[in-house]
Amino acid sequence: MGKTTGFMEHGRIEEGHQSVAERLRHYKEFVIGLDEDQARVQGARCMDCGTPFCSHGCPVNNIIPDFNDLIYQADWKGALEVLHSTNNFPEFTGRICPAPCEAACVLNVNDKAVGIKSIEHAIIDRAWQQGWVQPRPARHPSGKKVAVVGSGPAGMAAAQQLARAGHGVTLFEKNDRVGGLLRYGIPDFKMEKSHIDRRIAQLQAEGVVLRPGVFVGSASEGLGKGSKVGNAAKETVTPEQLYAQFDAVLLTGGAEQSRDLPVPGRGLDGIHFAMEFLPQQNKVNAGDKLKGQLRADGKHVIVIGGGDTGSDCVGTSRRHGAASVTQFELLPRPPEEENRPLTWPYWPIKLRTSSSHEEGCAREFAIATREFVGDKGRVTGLKTVRVQFKDGKLVEIAGSEQTLPADLVLLAMGFVGPVAPVLDAFGVEQDARGNARASTEPDGGYATNVPKVFAAGDMRRGQSLVVWAIREGRQAAHAVDRFLMGHSELPR
Repeated sequence: MGKTTGFMEHGRIEEGHQSVAERLRHYKEFVIGLDEDQARVQGARCMDCGTPFCSHGCPVNNIIPDFNDLIYQADWKGALEVLHSTNNFPEFTGRICPAPCEAACVLNVNDKAVGIKSIEHAIIDRAWQQGWVQPRPARHPSGKKVAVVGSGPAGMAAAQQLARAGHGVTLFEKNDRVGGLLRYGIPDFKMEKSHIDRRIAQLQAEGVVLRPGVFVGSASEGLGKGSKVGNAAKETVTPEQLYAQFDAVLLTGGAEQSRDLPVPGRGLDGIHFAMEFLPQQNKVNAGDKLKGQLRADGKHVIVIGGGDTGSDCVGTSRRHGAASVTQFELLPRPPEEENRPLTWPYWPIKLRTSSSHEEGCAREFAIATREFVGDKGRVTGLKTVRVQFKDGKLVEIAGSEQTLPADLVLLAMGFVGPVAPVLDAFGVEQDARGNARASTEPDGGYATNVPKVFAAGDMRRGQSLVVWAIREGRQAAHAVDRFLMGHSELPR
């Protein structure tokens, strides 16, 4: 269990950061990870609880006490093996996961949690540096072929698991590069895309065939349209073609339909979804030439939506050189600290200040947008009103109206479901939110109503975390393997 008295002797060590002034000059990662000694100290704090709430709080059920102990014992290769046994891509989660495992840490009851995420980050970064991460191709081919549609974290995880089971896997992606919203939705300063590229090279070495620039769905819907995220698809493949060529199809296309704000003035120029704004900068960082890139230089930017996507818009706008950045949140300002006896081990509601907020941002809580106002067809401001909860409802506060200037408005209020045409083309039943209807039960899990068609990730469960997408991809791979072979040795 690491050091028996470690949790009493050592405090939490936070990862370092470049200064705000330094990191605003570039789009690269700025987090300074733990060194070996710091990681060992964090591992020593783990209490190896009789019930590992941290593992239960982690969607992929990482075996956290084990790798904490191995790091304390300086067995980095052993820690990597334990980490990879549950998580295909710990370099993704070690950078962008909000760490529900830490919220569930028993030490978090009355102290600061073990730095689980920072330990994970340290393990996988050291593994790549030392060359320990290598392809693991299957020893024997199964003779079965699987199409995985959508190359985000769910699709990548499923493709890797299925390839390691011996199946011939083809990974389809409608955008110009593989990676889904990991590639085009996460800013480079939070996760550089070289991490995706290394895993893609590993997938290919394990036998996965990549098909970027291919829209899967109805021929009338796809060709040349692609998505707002990447380049337009250059080719369309229909469900009928997949049925003829593959023994199973797994849909992992994500939930990309952004939530809109249909108030007066919505049609003015200068109002954009976050997923129009963020991918463009990622593409420029990748060396692409864009005409008319959406930029915040010298503008008064208002970001509507208080979550991670909104925070990403804040950080990108600050790097553009915005005159000001303001982020709106409809809900009231949460408390600085959670009521731990009430919330632990669950994810608490509390004020969370991201690195982008630290870079310069006014945050407005309990505020709603009534109308966009403009001049000559372009947005110049927002009419707002303060809101409060009353009798269980959110109501406007009389006399709190005001107009705020804005040259650029970014809508970052989350995602309502998958883009429509794909599920319709396959004839997959949908739930009330428009997601693919598929159970996660072990018997027949992730199967849709359409024979040999499965669904996983945000396309099935709705907008969620990268770590949940990896879990769904792994579990769906088990279900597909079992469907094809009658049994599966893949972990579920």
